[in-house]
Amino acid sequence: MSILHRFLKCLKNCHKPRARGISVSPPKLSPIRTFHTLVFGKYLLHTNIISSGVLMWLGDLCQQEIEYRQRKILKRYDYGRMTRMFIVGLGLGPIHHYYYLYIAKIMPKRDLSTVFIKIGLDQFFMSPVCIAAFFYSMGMMEMKHLKQMNDEILAKFVDVYVIDWCVWVPTQFINFYIIPVKYQVFYINAVTMLYNVFLSYIKHVDADHFLQEEGLLEKPSVSMLQTSEGKTL
Repeated sequence: MSILHRFLKCLKNCHKPRARGISVSPPKLSPIRTFHTLVFGKYLLHTNIISSGVLMWLGDLCQQEIEYRQRKILKRYDYGRMTRMFIVGLGLGPIHHYYYLYIAKIMPKRDLSTVFIKIGLDQFFMSPVCIAAFFYSMGMMEMKHLKQMNDEILAKFVDVYVIDWCVWVPTQFINFYIIPVKYQVFYINAVTMLYNVFLSYIKHVDADHFLQEEGLLEKPSVSMLQTSEGKTL
C-alpha cells in the first residue's frame, strides 16, 4: 500500500462520527443531599424514633429548668426522669411512624374533607391512645401499681386532652394539608417538643415532695387537714 493510499484512508476515517461513551454510574450527590436522602428515605423509621425520643427528652429538660427556677425542685436536673421521658419518646416514635404512613396510604388525597377526617381520627383515636401510652409507660418505669397509674390518668387526662385539642387541631391541619408524608412525623415531633414541656409539667406536677423532704417546703399540719367536724382527712 502506497503512502498516498494510506494518507487518504486515514483522512477518510477522520471524518467518520465517533460514538460517545455513556456513563452508567449514577451522578454523585452532595453530602447534604446524601444525608437528606438517607434520613428521610432509607432510614426514615430510625429518624422518627430518634427524633421522638430526643425531643421528648428536650421538652422535659426545659420543664425541669422552669421548675428549678421557680424553686419547685431542688436538683436542677433529674436524669432518671429525663431518661424515662426519652425512653417513652422512643416508644411513641414507631406508633407515629406507621400510623401516619397508613392513613396517608388509605387516604392519599389532600382535599379539605379528607384532612378533617384525618384530624377527627387523630383526635378521637390517636390522641387518647398516645396519652394513655405515655402515662402507663411512665408509671411502669416509676414502679407504680396499676391502681396508681389508673388514678393518675383519671386525675390528669381531661387537662391533657383539652390542651391536646387546642394544640393539635391547627397543627394537624397544616400537617395533613401541606406537609409531605415523609416529613410528617418529624414535623409532629418538632411541635411535640413544645407540647412536651406542658406534658412533663402535668406528669410531674406533684413534684413538690422534693422540697418537703428537704424541709424547704412546709408540710401541711394535722390541724390544716382537719375538716370542720374535727375529723382528719
